[in-house]
Amino acid sequence: MSHPYQGGRHELGQNFLVDRSVIATVERLVARTSGPIVEIGPGDGAMTLPLSRSGRPITAVEIDPKRARRLERRTPENVVVVNSDILRFRFPRHPHVIVGNLPFHLTTPIMRRLLTEDRWHAAVLLVQWEVARRRAGVGGASLLTASWWPWYEFEVHSRVPARSFRPVPSVDGGLLTMVRRAYPLVPDRRPYQDFVKQVFTGRGSGLREILDLTGRVDRTALRDRLRADRVSPYALPKDLTADQWASLWRLTLADAAERPSLRRRARR
Repeated sequence: MSHPYQGGRHELGQNFLVDRSVIATVERLVARTSGPIVEIGPGDGAMTLPLSRSGRPITAVEIDPKRARRLERRTPENVVVVNSDILRFRFPRHPHVIVGNLPFHLTTPIMRRLLTEDRWHAAVLLVQWEVARRRAGVGGASLLTASWWPWYEFEVHSRVPARSFRPVPSVDGGLLTMVRRAYPLVPDRRPYQDFVKQVFTGRGSGLREILDLTGRVDRTALRDRLRADRVSPYALPKDLTADQWASLWRLTLADAAERPSLRRRARR
């Protein structure tokens, strides 16, 4: 696929997916979903054409105008090719599925854009291997993953060798799925995400000390919650699971609700 450019003219650095077994795996993952598809960076149609055989509507968003015109001539009627930068593309307002072989150097900004969109319900993405692992919380979750875990489930499916691309990149890829949760683990996004950032960037030698220094939770309640959730007081923010983050957030809410009550009792 062609990499989106930044700035003036196109930078035609390309990493085309050529491994048919990987394409077949993408097809199987997409087949588990339903509804229209938006494909990011279709390039010459390595995934577009196989996916089009399902008959589902596909909007293929390609930044290179020459490749977009060429792909448009090769695709059936259920495929609409749009010449646009995915970072500026206006996503459909109806439910849809995202598919894409993301340019490694723009993976994070594209993911940030996707996570803030509210109409797609599943995404099948080919990304850099280490990014796929971090998004899925394998070996430790990132701030970005922890910030969005209550709303999305992330799963890494397989490692994709660098030889699966032409030209061959310097790192392997990974197949990652992101699925929107039917019921979020926490209700309010902005306060929760502010809390996660505070914990990730906080000082301290472990979660108990970091959380204690935030002043958000009672020490005894925090000790009991960490024990109940089987979290070491010396664990780091990256070590928490989605459910453990949600549990800690609920603890801060309960503590905040309790404090006004305690102040009223003290005044009496």
